[in-house]
Amino acid sequence: MVTAVRPVPGPAFVAGVVVSTWLDAAPPAGLVAWMLIAHPPPRRPGESVERIETSLLGMAGGLGLCAASGRVPDIGDRLTVRGPHLVLDYGHPDFCLRVPRPTVRWIEYALGGGQVCLVLGLDAIGPGAGPEAIDRYLHRVTARDRALVGAPAVRRR
Repeated sequence: MVTAVRPVPGPAFVAGVVVSTWLDAAPPAGLVAWMLIAHPPPRRPGESVERIETSLLGMAGGLGLCAASGRVPDIGDRLTVRGPHLVLDYGHPDFCLRVPRPTVRWIEYALGGGQVCLVLGLDAIGPGAGPEAIDRYLHRVTARDRALVGAPAVRRR
């Protein structure tokens, strides 16, 4: 099977993604620091569902993510804490994604070697989605095989 290589998108695309972080203590995994990356519906000139999905798949390729239906792969030291900011190396040679407003507890847990799971959803999600909307979104994209996952670690500087 031949898989198309998609370019890792630059900052113009990444500036429009929706990023959400939370800690979840639900069994069976115990405490997990979650990070969701998705994109809102097309809203800018030139955006289309197809272009957005291609860019998201480029991010997934750059990160080394796999389908959520399989085993969650270790994707290496992708997270860095720079002062008060959490930064994700998503595979672009020149740019990173600054994760907006993770809690201090989330950062401390990740810095302490806690389990982090990154989920990249291929379906659109509205900006500002709350916990219930995110939960419904995750169930939907996972059931439809429209979610990609990986376990990033914190890079020690």
